[in-house]
Amino acid sequence: MNEALPYRPAAGVMLLNADGKVFVAQRIDSTLEAWQMPQGGLDPGEDARAGALRELEEETGIPQHLVAEIACARTELLYDLPADLIGKLWKGRYRGQRQTWFLLRFLGTDADVNLETEHPEFRAWKWVAPAELPNLIVPFKKTLYEAVLAEFAEHLG
Repeated sequence: MNEALPYRPAAGVMLLNADGKVFVAQRIDSTLEAWQMPQGGLDPGEDARAGALRELEEETGIPQHLVAEIACARTELLYDLPADLIGKLWKGRYRGQRQTWFLLRFLGTDADVNLETEHPEFRAWKWVAPAELPNLIVPFKKTLYEAVLAEFAEHLG
């Protein structure tokens, strides 16, 4: 049955600081020690680039004038929700997400990060080495994060 459900259109951001480290944050709605990069669903009619920049600002307080695009993934990357989450997330309409990922350079300072946004999603944040990403994310997104790393490998130190 889950195979009949579509993937939710979404975008993700791998945000690099001047030291080549990646922004990750912990979700407010989870007690897991998992960390993730900014990402989220696209609004109807919204293109992936606009959605990625919107999600970044909504989740981190970082406005688009404080980032520069380095690269965009060549293909959409998919992940499937675990069976126990299908039906609980997104009103049960999707089996997972199909995401367009963007690699962005952060032009601001740590003081420009503000998790206390209008609708907060994260409770903590930090910068990590890119190689750490697959070990920090929830298990069902590990393959996705490995694919994001492979997609942007030529740009990562």
